[in-house]
Amino acid sequence: MARFEIPSGWVVQAYRFALDPTPTQHRALVSHSGAARFAHNHMLALVKAVMDQRAAERSYGIGVDELTPSLGWSLPALRKTWNIRKRAIAPWWGENSKEAYNTGLDALARGLDNWSKSRTGERAGTSMGFPRFKTVRSRRSVRFTTGIIRVEPDRHHVTLPRLGRIRTHESTRKLARRITAGTGRVLSATVSQDSAGRWHCSLQTLVHAKTRRAHAPRSLVPVVGVDVGVKDLLVVAAADGTELERIPAPKPLTRAQARLRVLQRAAARRHGPYDPVARSRRQPSKRWRATQAKIGKTHARATNVRRDVLHKNTTRLAEQYRVIAVETLNASGMRSAGGAHKRGLNRALGDAALAQVRTMLTYKTRWYDSTLVEADRYFPSSKTCSACGGRKPTLTLAERTYQCDHCDVVIDRDRNAAINLARLGETHTVGEQGPAGSGSVAGRGAICETEPVRAGAAGGCEASTPRGPSGVGQPGTVVSQGTAA
Repeated sequence: MARFEIPSGWVVQAYRFALDPTPTQHRALVSHSGAARFAHNHMLALVKAVMDQRAAERSYGIGVDELTPSLGWSLPALRKTWNIRKRAIAPWWGENSKEAYNTGLDALARGLDNWSKSRTGERAGTSMGFPRFKTVRSRRSVRFTTGIIRVEPDRHHVTLPRLGRIRTHESTRKLARRITAGTGRVLSATVSQDSAGRWHCSLQTLVHAKTRRAHAPRSLVPVVGVDVGVKDLLVVAAADGTELERIPAPKPLTRAQARLRVLQRAAARRHGPYDPVARSRRQPSKRWRATQAKIGKTHARATNVRRDVLHKNTTRLAEQYRVIAVETLNASGMRSAGGAHKRGLNRALGDAALAQVRTMLTYKTRWYDSTLVEADRYFPSSKTCSACGGRKPTLTLAERTYQCDHCDVVIDRDRNAAINLARLGETHTVGEQGPAGSGSVAGRGAICETEPVRAGAAGGCEASTPRGPSGVGQPGTVVSQGTAA
């Protein structure tokens, strides 16, 4: 099957709206998400049974030609097998849209493919485990790619296959205007439920390339460095040493800890789904369910506050500055070790969502005709002195002030890192943009005309990944360029 190619001058963008379904529509949404979970679990059990059977036959010395036929792991193969078996194992399958079952099968196909490629070394990153069965408490989600998917002209309803018209909490005018003007087209819709129990509809659309707003000012400072952290979310500085902005971290989860402690203690005193004495599952009480709903709403509010702060600040940065240099942090590696004594730091790292800053700037700089320079993971932005270029061998997280051993300069640690990142951005010139259509956002593949710098080793206590055997970092930086409006 040919891969979808994004036309030149267009980008893929998602519009997310909170839904206000009726009780009937709510039950239909739960049924569709449950159907996706059922299809995923049934086919996963079948795949495991076939694999175990073939492994047992090999242990008996049976030849390869006489083994039980293997089951295909691709989405078309899983869908073909499901269509053969669905009438026998799920006679109620016609009550839901076929897209519900396709959602579960697609998730299984991706999981099996990632696991297989991770075992053979074809997939970069951490190793992926074998797919697991989805439980009732798993995230409810279903994706529609065919059928009637549209935004209604009244700008307060969306229409989805088998679900009909569903009212939205907020207006859909931003997307409706694009569709009316012919600069937007809906590709698919994903309906999911958050921890607070609210349903959301995310419409994946193909829209004409976004441009910077006419009233958005451009800063006189062309190149800036952005250092991200737990205490101060963003520290923006210029190459000449001027600190331009310092945005404190909102810490929504930390602020909600007092309320969460009260709710979780109340839930522990009530009749939960598990009996620790009899060591068996039981029907939870209504008050336990109500308390769990309050806990979910508290977490959902913390997520919304965090997302709001990140989106507003990254949008402003992409519109205001022409070149932005950021770090490439291994956020998951920073939280992977440490034990119980590092629990508070791990919670703070998750509360700050440091990796989201670079992710959002990656596509927003393309929208607003800016350039993003991503420093190598081993680039010692915090350890290098911005005054003389000297480097500290170690720098702990507790040292918030950088004091150089060579020139005795004393400077704020985050500001020093931001200055070094800004100077790294000045040393790079961006070439012509690569071919569009790579990945989910058009315009990837920008090249770097100059030779990439060889970043030094990070090392020390703040290193998130082990250093190479030679003690120096890996060469190269990643540069991504925005598309001209």
